[in-house]
Amino acid sequence: MFQDDASSSWRKRKKHFFILSNSGKPIYSRYGDEHKLAGFSATLQAIISFVENSGDHIKFVRAGKHQIVFLVKGPIYLVCISCTEESYEGLRGQLELMYGQLLLILTKSVNKCFEKNPRFDMATLLGGTDAVFLSLIHAFSWNPATFLHAYTCLPLAQSTRQAASAVLQDIADSGVLFALLMCEHKVISLVGAQKATLHPDDILLLANFILSSGSFRTSESFVPICLPRYNPMAYLHAYVHFFDEHTYVTLLTTRSDAFYDLKDSRAHIQNALLKSNVLIEVQRSLHENALRVEDLPTNPSSQSASHPPESSQDISSQSLSSEMAIGGPGGLWHFIYKSIYLDQFVSSEFPSPISNKKQKKGLYKAYQKLYASMHDKATGPHKTQFRRDEDYVLFCWITQDFELYAAFNPLADKTQAIKMCNRVCQWVRDLENEIFVYGESTLSW
Repeated sequence: MFQDDASSSWRKRKKHFFILSNSGKPIYSRYGDEHKLAGFSATLQAIISFVENSGDHIKFVRAGKHQIVFLVKGPIYLVCISCTEESYEGLRGQLELMYGQLLLILTKSVNKCFEKNPRFDMATLLGGTDAVFLSLIHAFSWNPATFLHAYTCLPLAQSTRQAASAVLQDIADSGVLFALLMCEHKVISLVGAQKATLHPDDILLLANFILSSGSFRTSESFVPICLPRYNPMAYLHAYVHFFDEHTYVTLLTTRSDAFYDLKDSRAHIQNALLKSNVLIEVQRSLHENALRVEDLPTNPSSQSASHPPESSQDISSQSLSSEMAIGGPGGLWHFIYKSIYLDQFVSSEFPSPISNKKQKKGLYKAYQKLYASMHDKATGPHKTQFRRDEDYVLFCWITQDFELYAAFNPLADKTQAIKMCNRVCQWVRDLENEIFVYGESTLSW
């Protein structure tokens, strides 16, 4: 905690995040004491200013194994120094989310403080929020929502989700701007007032803020928050209540005096959820409804999906060794499916070949690289990509309707991998009413 830039342990960290002002004042650092890093922050500010004074904008610098990525947002500078081999696009996206998390707490109106006083110390306004930023940084290595810009739902029977949506719809009709019922970071149901839209990044940042703050779990709360994608300049007011250890409701309103009205609305929601057994079904889903590649159906119920086009690069097939065939059929280890129309994704559980934390982080980094490569504006966009390395085979397939990212064991056959991806797509279609918030009847946006 009290490391500074002269500390060898501080320098050995693989990934740093910094937030500083345009006067060089430190605002946040992932590692070390911000006040002891004042000189280092001033150096970062000087680099940015030097480039801007020459009429240019700095994006990133490579120094040996390290990549230094810069993001300038008015008077606020965000910097990531990384030797994790993540792409520039991926790291910049993470800095954008860090900035979004800052706005959720303070709004963009904080810029006015810098206009009045260029040496304004913003760190004092963020006191006690280190856990929020640290939780978001950890999410970069486990939550696909951070690079897919989509949200995931808790798998539930369609009738159960409709019951939850119906009671939230009643509340939304009474003046609430957004009503969200969530289980940890997964959406159970969400409803918005007419013409109000909630961006997946705002859902991610809001859930991170709530789940990383222990006080929300112990009592009902009413706090000002900003949804940066909805309106970065203004606060909304969020009523948050946990029904149990994992499940909570968030009611968002423009009214600062709505606490008691929302408290009554929450009681109505809770009674309705208990009567319809929604909370019981949520707990059951937590333990039973995860998608596992081992359960991939042999013969999907509907017609098979259209085959992705073959990659132009010919990659030789190799036979599977028995010890690596653990997981799903065809050597399938894991997949992420994103519905482009719904801005939602679903991912499978990790099988035994990817069991420890390091392996999971490694796969997510590989997915992030694949995502950045597929969406590279300079060389793409691309429709398919097939990669093989010593750890796994990665296959990506993008259409106008969905994006599929799949990992197979490193000896998987290419033709079989394509067949498995078709089966995954059909499986998701067969389950869509259970794994997605689906249909206009659920949302009144």
